[in-house]
Amino acid sequence: MTSSCYCLRNHFLISMPHLDDLNFTQTVTYICDHSEYGAMGLVVNRPVGLTLIELCDHLNLPCTSPDNQQKAVYSGGPLHSDRGYVLHQSDNPLAWALSHLIADDIYLSTSIDAIEAAAEGHFSQDYLVALGCASWGPNQLEEEMIDNVWLSCPANSDILFGTPAEERLQAAASVLGVDLGLLSAHSGHA
Repeated sequence: MTSSCYCLRNHFLISMPHLDDLNFTQTVTYICDHSEYGAMGLVVNRPVGLTLIELCDHLNLPCTSPDNQQKAVYSGGPLHSDRGYVLHQSDNPLAWALSHLIADDIYLSTSIDAIEAAAEGHFSQDYLVALGCASWGPNQLEEEMIDNVWLSCPANSDILFGTPAEERLQAAASVLGVDLGLLSAHSGHA
């Protein structure tokens, strides 16, 4: 019997160069939950080419914050692409109906009022809006880790919120001292 460690919550998953799944090639995924039931996360380095004001127009929501209107919306993963997720730091996380604490300073909100709050400039801290999510069944992520599909490292809010999207993958790898450009795109076992 093997013992599983469900310790990837609040970690980045960094795709290995040989990963050929179009949904996850060259991605960094923030793990929001990891338990015996599986894992759930958001890809945080793939803007969908949609701004917050465009998303709000589609949802018939006001977008009154000039600072936030051009904020990028991300493709959080291939599942539930019709659902919005707001990853944020917050002074008052209970202000939104469905907010879940992930780490000491990071919350995931899944209610429409959190998107509306972002569009109206009510977040005093950093945030990221994503459409869709990634998820793994029981032990699936652990198997992918064994198969060398992912690297993982503790997440930090500077990379999550302060680093440009196109630099997040290498920034996360740098936490481990890894230069992804030097890794082979081919996998193998000795």
